[in-house]
Amino acid sequence: MERAEKREFVTELNEVFKASGSVVVAHYAGVTVAQMNDFRSKMRAAGGTVKVAKNRLAKIALQGTESEGIIDLFKGQTLIAFSDDPITAPKVVMDFAKTNDKLVVLGGSMGATTLNAEGVKSLATLPSLDELRAKLLGLLNAPATRVATVTAAPASQLARVFSAYAKKDEAA
Repeated sequence: MERAEKREFVTELNEVFKASGSVVVAHYAGVTVAQMNDFRSKMRAAGGTVKVAKNRLAKIALQGTESEGIIDLFKGQTLIAFSDDPITAPKVVMDFAKTNDKLVVLGGSMGATTLNAEGVKSLATLPSLDELRAKLLGLLNAPATRVATVTAAPASQLARVFSAYAKKDEAA
């Protein structure tokens, strides 16, 4: 990589660290190219990105960002997974790590909050934004359904009473 390319890469990575909802750092030693391509495609489908960067360049790019606390994680063969949605990157990384023991999550950041491996794991268990929206809509619709049921109940009870009297008169 030439010096100008390195500068451009550091600038691009700096913008990524500033704009991302969450960043996950992991070791990938022993992961095959096919597995890495599969991982990248899963992350892309979910709305995130995976990058392999030189540790020195990543550390330079982290300077002056909220995620500066994760500089110490960049040792050895590391990759960076990030997404705009704070839940997407941790969720995809942890799902891939379950099936591939070569990917070891070191930690990450969510804004100014530095996360260890357990923090990334707990973040991955949270529901996604779409799931939360669906639950919220369900909660909003539930009271309306209950109100309709309660208001319809007296009418149905009256109908049953009239029906019972009608059957009683027919029997008599």
